[in-house]
Order: sequence, then structure tokens, then C-alpha cells
Amino acid sequence: MNELHQMNELFDELFPIMRSITGEGVRETIRILQNYMPLEMEGIPTGTEVFDWEIPKEWVIREAWIKDEQGNEIININNLNLHVINYSEPIDQWLSLEELKQHVHTIPHLPDAVPYVISYYKERWGFCMSQSQLDSLSEGTYHVFIDSEKINGELNYAHAILPGKSKKEVLISTYICHPSMANNELSGPIVAAFLYNRIKKWENRELTYRFVFVPETIGSISYLWKYGQHLKEHLYSGAVLTCLGGIEHRLSYKMARNNAAPLNQLVTYLNERENYAMPVRPFTPLYGSDERQYCSPGFNLPVGQFSKMVYGAYPGYHNSLDTKEAMSIESLLESLNEIEQLLKLQELDGYYINLKPFGEPKLGKYDLYPDINTPTIWGRSSNKKIDGRQQLNQILTILNYSDGRHRLADLAKTLNYSLEDYEISLEALKEHQLIEGPFYEERELF
Repeated sequence: MNELHQMNELFDELFPIMRSITGEGVRETIRILQNYMPLEMEGIPTGTEVFDWEIPKEWVIREAWIKDEQGNEIININNLNLHVINYSEPIDQWLSLEELKQHVHTIPHLPDAVPYVISYYKERWGFCMSQSQLDSLSEGTYHVFIDSEKINGELNYAHAILPGKSKKEVLISTYICHPSMANNELSGPIVAAFLYNRIKKWENRELTYRFVFVPETIGSISYLWKYGQHLKEHLYSGAVLTCLGGIEHRLSYKMARNNAAPLNQLVTYLNERENYAMPVRPFTPLYGSDERQYCSPGFNLPVGQFSKMVYGAYPGYHNSLDTKEAMSIESLLESLNEIEQLLKLQELDGYYINLKPFGEPKLGKYDLYPDINTPTIWGRSSNKKIDGRQQLNQILTILNYSDGRHRLADLAKTLNYSLEDYEISLEALKEHQLIEGPFYEERELF
């Protein structure tokens, strides 16, 4: 099966699951994703203090429905799991319509949408339905029933590591806690799973890649509680994947709080030098996803965020209009392609060391310089993959600036060539042991 078909199948398998920040829905989601990548699931017990937070009890939901006096079903979570407040308390009562309305949530300006409502940390019960359906209810009494409980358990997350030559890591983080939403939930995990398998196939992978699947906010905080020190010591760059669907939307990048973050620098370079035109959003802690936790001041990790149909900016955000039809699996594939290409460029955009730094190496010995000097072939080389003059320009520039203090993008600014075009020249120089790298932090030449 091709990727598009596989992504579509994974979407259909994950969409119906009742997910929350804890519980069987999270574990079931991880088990399904384990069919696509070797995720290791871990858990932190209820009651554990993680920084300023405490792991809550697991929410178990079995039934939730409303029926009228004749026993006609009004709503049922078996039809749409958004119909109950996530983390709702149990209830079994008959209520008047007026009493019922006090516990029903709608979106008046979107009369056909059922909202996604959560109450993780305050005990309450309630339902969600469309404004149109609520308006259609007649006077009378209604039987409301929610069979739920909160038990001692654990908060679960999962991760997988793809080792590279360098111990420096790239974090790819996404969340697995929203029930039955497409763009705002499943786009991130699906793209992350297929990105893992793309990167796994890279030859000569330089960086190490850490893929993390967490419940949003408390999950990333818990992951930092467990692995934050390791990330502070090893993380090179990272990105949160969220809201990656959206037909006719451009992939955009939200900057990491740390301005020196490699992806910040790379996207800025591409936009300025290569007419890349990726929309860039500034870092803000006011809204967004788990980048707010990774970029909190105690960690200040170099983690940005990729989004396409951005949260809060489309009608289906946090409601039942967020369906597969409102985005597209093809759009997820486009996001996958773009993110993979950026990560490939990031691997190239390291620091290099000239192994023969005393004067220019005698490039003719390596068939990297013309063996005759005439006006008709000035600057040409024997390389056939790219224009000979371009390769020679790149080689001379790389050798001069490979002093362990200049990233590839820094030296590429001196020439009007695409960053990815340097790969061929870099490989030629490494093949002849004229340079070494890339490295992902500055180095001394001697």
C-alpha cells in the first residue's frame, strides 16, 4: 500500500477512539501507533507531583446519553463521543428542560456544531450538542445518564528513538488526547508516524531523532519532568506537530522562544535567501500547543511548531466540524513532504572542519579543479551532476569557511545557490577527506 492509503487507514482506525488526558483511549491509541513504529509506552502514577502539577485520576467512561419521556434517544456517545464533557462526573437523574439546559454546552454561532468541552481539574457533569438540536427540544422531563468514574491509574505517553551519528537530538512531539477530531488531533500523530518511517530510511543519518506522543500540556510537562535534563543536555532542535491538515493552506512555522534555535535560523534563511515563503508565526505563550512547555523558561528548549490549518483560525476548531472531509489526507502527505525536506536541510546545515586548512588544497589531485587554464573552460570541473563552475565555487567557499564557526547557511549566503545544492560538493570533499562534518555545535579548527 502507498503512504496515502496507509495514512487514510490509520486515520479511520484512530478517529472513533474516546481519548482524554488519561485512560484506555490513550493506551489504545499508542497500541495502534505501535503497528507503525516501535513506540515504548511509559506511565506516571496518579497522585505523582510533576513540577507544579499532579497526575490526576484516570477517567473511565462507559455510557452517556439523554432520553425523553417516551424513551427516545436524544444523544448518545456511541454516536459521537463529543456529546459528553470530557472528564464528566456520573449522573442519573430526570430533569426539566430548563434544568437540562444548564448542563448542555453548544456553540450558538455554529448552530450545527457539537463543541468539545473539557473539565479535567474541576468536578462537574454535562453534555454537548448542537444549538439546533437543543432549540428543537420540547418542554418536558429528560433522563440524563452518565456512567463514569475516576480511578487511581496513570498518565501514559510514548516515545521512539532513531539514533544517528551524533548524540545531538531532534525532538518531534505531538499529542494524543482529543477525541474524534481530525485536524486538531489526528493530523499530528499520523504525520509523526510516517515521518519516523521516512527518516528511518535515510542513509547516513547524522542527528538522533526522538519522537514523542503525549497528552497535551500535562503530558509534555510530565515528559519534561522525566526527561527534561536529558533534553537540556542533548537537544539540538525540535518541533511540535499540530493541525497539519487543511485544504489550500500553507505549512507554517511558529518560532521557538530561543531565537538561536536551528529551525528558527534555517526557516529565516530560506525565506530571506531562497524565496521559500513559509509563513512564520512569532513565539507566544498565549496560545498554541506543547511548544509552550518545551520553551518554558526553566528549559528554554529550541522547539518550534509546524501547523497548516492553524488552531483557532478555522470553524471546526474544537468541535464536531473537524472531520476528515474538512481537511484531507492528501494535505497531511504534503505536510509530511515539507517537514521531511526541512529536516534534511537541517542535517546539512551544520558546522564543518577543513582538514587541509593551510592554503587551498591542490584540488586538481582530486579531479575537483580544471587541469588546464584557458578562457574557454575557466572554472569548469569534471563533475557532471551540477554545473562545474557552481561546484567549484561551492568547494572553494566551503573550504574557506569550514573553520568550525560557520554553519553551512552562513557560508551559503555568499553565493546565490540553493542550500540543498551544496550536498553534492560536501560529499565530494568528504570523499577525498578534505573536510569533516557536519557537527552541530561550534568547534575549534585546531
